[in-house]
This record gives sequence, C-alpha cells and structure tokens, in this order.
Amino acid sequence: MSVRVQAWGIIAGVLADTDPSGAGVRQRLSRSLEENPGVPERALLEYLMESRRDEPRSRHAPEAGTAHRALPVIPPKLAEQMDAIRSMSRISALLQSRMLMTAFQPIYGLNDKSVVGAEALSRFVSDDGAAAELWFAEAASVGLGANLEFAALGSAAAAARDLPEHLYVSLNISPMSCIDPRLPELFEHIDLPVNRVVLELTEDISDAEYLQFMTAINPFRERGLRIAIDDTQPSAGALSRMIHLQPDFLKVGRNVISGVDTDEVQRALAACLVDFAAQVGTSLVAEGIETPGELKALTELGIHAGQGYLLGRPSVRPQDWAGWNTRLDPDGLKRQLAADGSGMRPAGGTS
Repeated sequence: MSVRVQAWGIIAGVLADTDPSGAGVRQRLSRSLEENPGVPERALLEYLMESRRDEPRSRHAPEAGTAHRALPVIPPKLAEQMDAIRSMSRISALLQSRMLMTAFQPIYGLNDKSVVGAEALSRFVSDDGAAAELWFAEAASVGLGANLEFAALGSAAAAARDLPEHLYVSLNISPMSCIDPRLPELFEHIDLPVNRVVLELTEDISDAEYLQFMTAINPFRERGLRIAIDDTQPSAGALSRMIHLQPDFLKVGRNVISGVDTDEVQRALAACLVDFAAQVGTSLVAEGIETPGELKALTELGIHAGQGYLLGRPSVRPQDWAGWNTRLDPDGLKRQLAADGSGMRPAGGTS
C-alpha cells in the first residue's frame, strides 16, 4: 500500500470521528488538507510539524482566561499514526533521491593472507547522521524494510563493479527478502555474477518461513550463490535449521574472538567452533579482528577468513578497493600499530 493511500485512510478515520475532544484536531487537520490539495501525506506532515513546533509554547502557556489558548491535545493513536506517516515519507524520500552509498570492508583468507571477499555495508547521506541500522529499523517499522533492503542491494551490486574481480561480495539480507519476488529480478538486472554473491542472512529463519525460503533460494544456489549466517542464533531450533541449510560461511563475532589470544575459555570456544564447522562442512569467518594477537591465534586455530578494523576499515573509495590485491603483512600491521598507537579498540564497533 502506498504512502498516499495510507495517508488518506488515516485522514478519513480522523475526520469521521465524532468525539468532541478531537474537534480542534479535526479542524486544524482540515485546514492543512485544504492548503495541500491532493497531497494528503504532506498535509499530515505539516500538521504534525506545526503541532510539534507549538508544543513548547503550549507547555508554557498562561493559565486559562488569558489571551493565549492551549493547543488541543493530539490523541495518542493519531500521534502514533502520524509518526508512522512521517517515517514513511522520510524513507520514501530517501528511496526516491537514492541518498545511500555502499562501503566495502575486505575479508582476508587467513591462510594465504590475501583478500578473498568484501562485505557490502550501507552508508546513508542524511542530515541527522543516523546509523544504517536505525534507517533499516525505521523502514521495517512502517512496512518499507524490503524496499530499503533492495535499494541497498542494488547500490551494492552496482558498486561491486569496481571491486577486483576475484573477490566474492557479501550482501546483507533478511530471510523475508530472500522470499520476495524482487530477488530474482535483482539477479536478472545486475552485472554481478551469481557465483560471486554471498547472501549474509541478518536474521534467523522462522519455522513458518523455512520451506518457502529454501524453495526460493535453492535455484540460485545451484547457480553458485553462497549463504552466510552468524553465530548469534541461540536456540536449538535455529541450530538445527542452520545444519539443514548447509551454509557456506559461519560468521563469528566479538563474543567469540575477543581475548582469544589471552583467555583459555575463549580459545576453547573458538576451537569448538572450528571443529563444528569442519563437521558440517562450512567455512568460519571471524568478524571484528582488532589486534595482531587475535589474528595470530585465530590463524593458528584454523579459522578460514577474517575481517575487522585491524585488517581494513569499510571504505566507499574505489581506489582503496583496488589495493585489495596485495597480501596481508601481519608483522607490518604490528609495527604500524606500535607506531601510531591505534591498537585500542575503535569507537563505534568493528564494522
């Protein structure tokens, strides 16, 4: 359903209400609608912005009987609906203006110390500087999550043309978007070969979605598509589904690799995952590698690949991506960290 249709539905519901306490709201909303003929979503937004601009004055308004009159209170349900319309308009404007970019972060093969792939990470051009996960969460809350996901996927696939051709490209996607008919359309219209694509699932696959997911994704796996999942799914059911899915990559994060070079328990946990991956036939990828000690320990344990600030930060610059043909120099990294004092964990996480 489009933003405009939903806006008309909300306006019709509000204006049809006969509750006397909402008379002021209906009057002001009607006036805003008259000022924006044929554009109901703008009428709702302008009314909301006007009301919020006036809120500080209404909170400090003089007592009744003075020249100032307090604004009518917005019913909670209406306020919630109008917030949703504002979010839908923000996301729709973002999609129309294509104000998103793709950063890639290198993924190194730890045995031969060379870049084997790159993870695509969305970066949004916005005034408020909101993080990518906030944009995706806001889009999902108003039913536009898949729209934003496919815009990000298209952006990443287009940007991947400038990556070295031997690298695989890891694209973050929800299981529901894998079921979406736009996924086959995406693969039909991008230059990126399917056998270079890794779909990194951002959520667990529910029981209700599992068969539909497998039906949708198997034809692409037969053409070379690969699947990656992370280790954050705690339930036995999720573990069972993961084994039956037979992912190509299992990604492990800071909860596993933090202190793996100094903590015996962490090292034992990582070793168990190495054995588990070998048993189910998947490759382990360590995320968030931050110190030379962690890199050395993970390599010794047999982790296949890794990424993190130590190995390379996300970049939107093709000239940086072109340099990913060079081999990793762990001793050089250690010397660099010692020289510039950057061995501390970076603020804001590892991706």
